[in-house]
Amino acid sequence: MINTGKLAGYTLFITGASRGIGKSIGLKAARDGANVVIAAKTADPHPKLPGTIYTAAKEIEDAGGKCLPCIVDVREESTVQTAVDEAVKTFGGIDILINNASAINLTGTQSTSMKKYDLMNQINARGTFLCSKLCLPHLLKSKENGKNPHIMNISPPLSLKPIWFKNHTAYSIAKYGMSLCVLGMAAEFEDKGISVNALWPKTAIITAAMEMLGGKDVSSQCRKPEIMADAAYAILQKDISYTGKFAIDDEVLAKEGITDFDQYAVDPGKPLILDFFLENSDTEFENQLQERAKAAQGGTNEVQAVFDAMQKAMSPSLVAKVNGIFNFKLSAGDSTESWIVDLKNGSGSITSGEGQADCVMGMTPDDFVDMFQGKLNSTTAFMQGKIKIDGNMMLAMKLEQLMKDMHKSKL
Repeated sequence: MINTGKLAGYTLFITGASRGIGKSIGLKAARDGANVVIAAKTADPHPKLPGTIYTAAKEIEDAGGKCLPCIVDVREESTVQTAVDEAVKTFGGIDILINNASAINLTGTQSTSMKKYDLMNQINARGTFLCSKLCLPHLLKSKENGKNPHIMNISPPLSLKPIWFKNHTAYSIAKYGMSLCVLGMAAEFEDKGISVNALWPKTAIITAAMEMLGGKDVSSQCRKPEIMADAAYAILQKDISYTGKFAIDDEVLAKEGITDFDQYAVDPGKPLILDFFLENSDTEFENQLQERAKAAQGGTNEVQAVFDAMQKAMSPSLVAKVNGIFNFKLSAGDSTESWIVDLKNGSGSITSGEGQADCVMGMTPDDFVDMFQGKLNSTTAFMQGKIKIDGNMMLAMKLEQLMKDMHKSKL
């Protein structure tokens, strides 16, 4: 999407903008000559994730904008207030707030610690409310100065369908908290001239965290953050009549006349992973589950062969690498078999039946065999509804890689 220059002189306050979607939105605005406040935690290099507030600031300035990097933890009111004050002192005000900072933990109720619950709700829901509250006086002044002030939350359309809660209730509560801020604040400030909207991606977006967690298989089925930046840019130029919307990135761009969406794909031509919380996605996910269940027949021998191969590979060193207990629930039609793979105690063991586990993985026998053979990525399958993972997802990905290695070794 071509820059129009309409955001020249505007000041954007963007949370979580040291990398990913937040940084991409900042770079897009910078090409208009906007001022960008990076409000994020990463001041020192992260051991696994690239980028800091300072490296992002340099990129924004190289793109043509002015930048103020601020060390901000959106859970702490004092750090947000300090950054807001510094932004006003440096640039004379704040015209646009992008609530992008977010925390995610896709676990079921029993597997979600209260520490994780609090973290997600403090960053997602509370952080969004806090940043909006502290920026509002300056957004109101922006309107008085003849600009079009805007709050944009990177959050999903609201839906009360159970499928978006049953696998990760805590995360859904926290993420929908951001969307509820849109619902309420759009109505609250409509008469005062402040637009409040949400923007959400149609597909998974490739970020450094996604690459680290999902690997190349998942990355190739994602779109780049630039699609969210272009969609945000289109929305931020609209007047106050565009408020209270729950926009989807490619739908926004289609209305702007964009027809080439391959430009945003990591690997054009590859099937894309649908994102969570979209109204039509639940039907597609459920259909995929039913189709896989119907197709899963006669896989008992292959499943047993996988478990036999895993049993042969059991050793104290493997247990030390994994340090987890897994419960595989393999369902075909109305039948479900349960297996416990203990890679936490002794030399490891595999038994049929139920038991305590750090990670429960539900899938069809065919998907289990495909995962062992490296044909199915657990992260991709989880997002597409083919696999249900309850508990420690990092353990699931660690085991998956070891299973692939075992298959390559022809154990």
